[in-house]
Amino acid sequence: MAIPHSRTAFRPCIDLHSGQVKQIVGGSLNDKDESQLKTNFVSSEPPSYYANLYRKHNLTGAHVIKLGPGNDDAAKECLRTWPDGLQVGGGITLDNAQFWIDAGAAKVIVTSYLFPGAKFSLERLQAISEAVGKDRLVVDVSCRKRGTEWIVAMDKWQTMTDMKVNKESLDILAKYCSEFLVHAADVEGLCKGIDEGLVKALGEWTSIPTTYAGGANALGDLELVDSLSGGKVDLTYGSALDVFGGKTVKFADCVAWNQAHTHAQAK
Repeated sequence: MAIPHSRTAFRPCIDLHSGQVKQIVGGSLNDKDESQLKTNFVSSEPPSYYANLYRKHNLTGAHVIKLGPGNDDAAKECLRTWPDGLQVGGGITLDNAQFWIDAGAAKVIVTSYLFPGAKFSLERLQAISEAVGKDRLVVDVSCRKRGTEWIVAMDKWQTMTDMKVNKESLDILAKYCSEFLVHAADVEGLCKGIDEGLVKALGEWTSIPTTYAGGANALGDLELVDSLSGGKVDLTYGSALDVFGGKTVKFADCVAWNQAHTHAQAK
């Protein structure tokens, strides 16, 4: 009898910018020139609305990302709505990681802190992993493509680091965290399709639960990611989703997908 393989799950998000839930074209974030910012959606609902929506449907593993300053109160509002049900990222360091765990985050998500001067620090990874526990840590290896390779990008995807996303680097990181989050920054917010090459590669390289975000624009992308990654990679929708003003993907259909593949929620 064939052993059933894990299936790709829908994993939701709450992107916070200036205290509001927004959907932003990832490549347009620029600290030096705010006029470059391209926003697809600004919610009229408070952040707690989305946290409650995900809690109602038991959509575990949702990530709350603070895009820049002015988002701490909004993130805390989400965590009060669903304690121990959400992951928080954006400006996470060794100094504040435990604060966010104590505030109700199921896990904290870290990127830029691991790359002082845009160079990977194993010592920092070990320190923050020891402080909060491997099971509470997610490493965000969000990246941009350069030639045939993907390079980890930090500071809201503005700065390239010295780390390539490949099996070697993911194996090192996986010793100290329980999940990966991967934003494909070049296609984030564009709704023009996922980076299929990256999703396929992640399926081959990752040894721990991994969530991909960037470019998804159809319900069929769940099946596509499942096929490309062998069910090893989960998928986040942003601007295409109706709860974020999108026209091509219904939140209810994503919930139904997860319910039809019940073991996906057990990841």
